[in-house]
Amino acid sequence: MDLRLPIGYVFTIYGVILGIYGIVTKSNVEMYSKSLGMNVNLIWGVVMLVFGLVMLYFAKKGKKI
Repeated sequence: MDLRLPIGYVFTIYGVILGIYGIVTKSNVEMYSKSLGMNVNLIWGVVMLVFGLVMLYFAKKGKKI
């Protein structure tokens, strides 16, 4: 079993959830005051989503060889 497939699914799902949470709480200034006003949830949600999609891409590409 290729470990890239479940890792890709987990990071993609968590990235979507965290990204949606970051978009929904975007107007909550008090929540992001400790992180210098940056929406850390949205940023890391996008990073996790991209990483998950890259893992899924490489898992599918590796099966064809």
